[in-house]
Amino acid sequence: MKKLYLLFVTALIAAMLLPACAPSGGAPDCTKEEVFCVGLVTDVGKIDDKSFNQSAWEGVKKAEEELGAYVQYIETTDSKDYDKNIATFADAGYDVIVTVGFGLGEATIAAADKYPDIYFIGVDQFQETERPNLAGLIFPEDQAGFLVGALAAMMTKTGKIGAVLGTDVVPPVWRFGEGYRAGAQYINPDIEVFVVYHNDVGFDKTFTDPEWGSQTAISMIDKGADVIFGAGGKTGNGAIIAAAEKGVYAIGVDTDQYYTVPEAAPRLLSSAMKMITPGVFELIKMAKEGNFPGGNYLGKAGYAPYHDLENEVPDDVKAKMEEIYQALLDGSLETGVPPAKPAE
Repeated sequence: MKKLYLLFVTALIAAMLLPACAPSGGAPDCTKEEVFCVGLVTDVGKIDDKSFNQSAWEGVKKAEEELGAYVQYIETTDSKDYDKNIATFADAGYDVIVTVGFGLGEATIAAADKYPDIYFIGVDQFQETERPNLAGLIFPEDQAGFLVGALAAMMTKTGKIGAVLGTDVVPPVWRFGEGYRAGAQYINPDIEVFVVYHNDVGFDKTFTDPEWGSQTAISMIDKGADVIFGAGGKTGNGAIIAAAEKGVYAIGVDTDQYYTVPEAAPRLLSSAMKMITPGVFELIKMAKEGNFPGGNYLGKAGYAPYHDLENEVPDDVKAKMEEIYQALLDGSLETGVPPAKPAE
């Protein structure tokens, strides 16, 4: 879907866009019908966060490789800049704009209304009202959390496990944490589960605080936890790195963090995965082909391979994990976790 009116791309706008393998000769004119442009706006944090933002960007990069798209990203450093960052791409005539994270939800809705000829993909943004040019890419995080919680409960030797997470104000993060708790208790109702959310700082820091993640994980380990789940960007990364350094099991999030957090890889038991990369690419492809699904688009969730710890996971545990996974997929097993944290 192209802009129906002529857009003037200023040097200022070009300067604001971070280069991402731009073709020789500079940026193309995204207002031209034959040019397909995709822009991504991160939530607070970096594009190479080895987790959420990076997974979404890899989906955009796949569109560059397979669909011939011209792609760029903007890293948000302050949540006050959400609207401005989205508008940078919109005013340059981009065809698709991907915004990453719950925090960008309101700004994305406002932009979709303002720019009806542009497709918007809101990752982790549930849509209460359907708009034909806005798709909320959502995931069953509770199922992914449930899976790794069950795994942790089956692998612990102490009967104590932990989860270090970003703020529970963000529903997907809360679903990860409570899914983890539910999965562990499904295996062992008497297990001790430490679940801590990073709610004591401003929103901009809750996902970019590896020191807090590390300290919180170490505190749990000191109390006897021998499996640590980290979920929340660099904050969660700090937790799983600390777990690996302490020699206990670590569990990653969003993507298979065996490949993105090498410091934790030797002790990484698995990762609670949201298939963000294929979900983003699928929606970009549908936008290009003209069959874009407005409203909510449900991506897939699962768990990552055991990698270096394959031989430490007993066969009966592996079989139980597959049994639980299939039961979650066919609906015969439910996590019991609501879509969002209930009001207190």
